[in-house]
Amino acid sequence: MHVTDTSADGGTTAVPPGGSGPLPPAPVLLSPPDVGQVEEEYLLRALRSGWVAPVGPDLDAFEREVAARLGVAGAVAVSSGTAALHLILLAVGARPGTVVVVPTLTFAATANAVAYTGAQPVFVDCEAGSGNLDPAVLADLLSRLRKEGRPVAAVVAVDINGRCADHDRLRAICAAAGTPLVEDAAQALGSTRDGRPAGSFGRAAALSFNGNKVITTSGGGMVVSDDPALLARCRHLSTQAREPVAHYEHRDVGYNYRLSNLLAALGRAQLTRLDEMVNRRRLLRERYAKLFADVPGTRILGEPDAESNCWLTTLVVDEDVTGWSAAALAAHLARHEIETRPMWKPMHQQPVYRDCPALLTGAADRLFDTCVTLPSGSALDTAQVEHVMATVAEFVEAAR
Repeated sequence: MHVTDTSADGGTTAVPPGGSGPLPPAPVLLSPPDVGQVEEEYLLRALRSGWVAPVGPDLDAFEREVAARLGVAGAVAVSSGTAALHLILLAVGARPGTVVVVPTLTFAATANAVAYTGAQPVFVDCEAGSGNLDPAVLADLLSRLRKEGRPVAAVVAVDINGRCADHDRLRAICAAAGTPLVEDAAQALGSTRDGRPAGSFGRAAALSFNGNKVITTSGGGMVVSDDPALLARCRHLSTQAREPVAHYEHRDVGYNYRLSNLLAALGRAQLTRLDEMVNRRRLLRERYAKLFADVPGTRILGEPDAESNCWLTTLVVDEDVTGWSAAALAAHLARHEIETRPMWKPMHQQPVYRDCPALLTGAADRLFDTCVTLPSGSALDTAQVEHVMATVAEFVEAAR
């Protein structure tokens, strides 16, 4: 039980018994948007400029600035990461009669974008240590598909939780098979691998600026690539495939996928703070790593990796060693209004994709059964972080 104290602005602040200070705000969310004064200034400036539609100087500048950050030739800002991936797959030739290889451990949007094109998703398992697509299993799968005479339009590699996949190996495997590699970097802006930025690997990459990502435009995404022809095709399709004539002429089925200038302004503001926000997520992961360092049977998925943006921190729990499960920790945190979530349910287990072909090792299934993702956002304040750490420590200590 607690009492409340009237604050100076007329609101109330929760105070624990004894008046020892304010309680942390509840609930503590997994990865809430991190926005403030800088974002307000950029948005107001864009609003007052009159450029509020899906065209304008902030939209153009946002594309240039992200492309420059990643060291790629160009970018096309769109309404979501899913839209970006859909456009890329169309541009590389995904269509009915082809297949697209997709990691089974991913968010549904990756597979859904394939389905939008009429191609068939074929799922491949992940590395147990990172959760990223397993290159050895991919090589086996592509060999099997080639022997079956099935045309593979693309391989999509997802950078899970911000850790870049082993793109050097994946690119070599795809090149040998004559198959484009597409990077789903929705979770990975701000990460690198061997110094190379996430989003710069493969024929093209899709970024996401959803509300829970490292930077957000509320909703939004981006196609990034070194291929001018691919970028032009994506840009054309994203604007209803309108031909460059005075009247409305359409030779292709297009999509209403462009990002608005206002949301691009928000993205530009966020981009100025990207390094700061990545650093906060890394510091938070370090706290978790230290907390679990002496807890046998636990590990942080994808660690060690000093180049990850640490978008989300996921704990892997071996219940046979710990004596407690990931689900038990999640339930304890939920009772204290701390949000967690399981690892992605593999696509081959999803009812909508259950009949799709898959080459599996069991790694994704085990991660789904043994993982819990912990609050990871850069917007979490000191009180919230300390509340989470204390609540986790309380659970671990009680379970010893």
